[in-house]
Amino acid sequence: MWRYVLRRLLQAIPVFIGTTLLIYAMVFALPGDPIQALAGDKPIPANVLDTLRERYNLNDPLLVQYGKYMWGLVHGNLGENYDGQKVADMLGGRWTVTAQLALTAWIFELVIGIALGVWAGLRRGKVADTLVLGGTTLLIAVPVFVLGYTAQILFGLHWQIFPTAGTDEGWPMSYLLPGMVLGSLGLSYVARLTRTSLAENLRADYVRTANAKGLSRARVVGRHALRNSLIPVVTYLGVDFGNLMGGAIVTEGIFNLPGIGQQVFQSIQLKEGPVVVGAVTVLVLIFLLVNLVVDLLYGLLDPRIRYE
Repeated sequence: MWRYVLRRLLQAIPVFIGTTLLIYAMVFALPGDPIQALAGDKPIPANVLDTLRERYNLNDPLLVQYGKYMWGLVHGNLGENYDGQKVADMLGGRWTVTAQLALTAWIFELVIGIALGVWAGLRRGKVADTLVLGGTTLLIAVPVFVLGYTAQILFGLHWQIFPTAGTDEGWPMSYLLPGMVLGSLGLSYVARLTRTSLAENLRADYVRTANAKGLSRARVVGRHALRNSLIPVVTYLGVDFGNLMGGAIVTEGIFNLPGIGQQVFQSIQLKEGPVVVGAVTVLVLIFLLVNLVVDLLYGLLDPRIRYE
């Protein structure tokens, strides 16, 4: 097992380098001069402009800039924005907000999605199955900003069940409504994956054998069919946690949550490349770590899987 973990960690290194290099190149290829953007329409003296460009390595070739960024990253330094603020300090307080939002959305799609999928999979072709398929299709079709504003108006303003914005009431209350909005798309896919996988496994030979042995319906479904059915679901949930961390820009904007998504959006507008790159770099690390954990969970769900 430890050899497998080490091998996966080594495989993650080129993935991390390639991903961060691509992101770095895309961010710094954006048009406009970020130093000039600091002053707006006011002119900056040429000597000041040159000094600032030299300080932030903007005169270096792209690969040289990236190399200096990676050297700092190895030493725990995410760099500075063009105002001289450390990126780590700017993002520090916002990670908690985004992590709590992503965790709320992830738990929502995990619990409700699997429950709906099992309910539909055990009643394939019946009314319950049709309702789940129809409801999840609707959630997939509705854009997140439409769903967010609609939920905010109905559950926040009209019925006053949840707070409409901000984090004043803390976790989990302030994060329940935005978490459900953010996790609605993932819930749909989890429910459909669970439903399809469970329905297929219920027709498998080992399930017929278990039924022939006289095992109870609950044991056949819970211990045999559902356990194997969750493998593709766990794969999706692992990948989606990283997506939730990075895809919260719209949701954080709608519900006025001061998280990473909001900071990245503001930094893109202000052409603060170091902040964008720093935030995305940490998200890539989280994504790689979660995928490693998911691969390890396969062995718990399916004993046929062995890591050498």
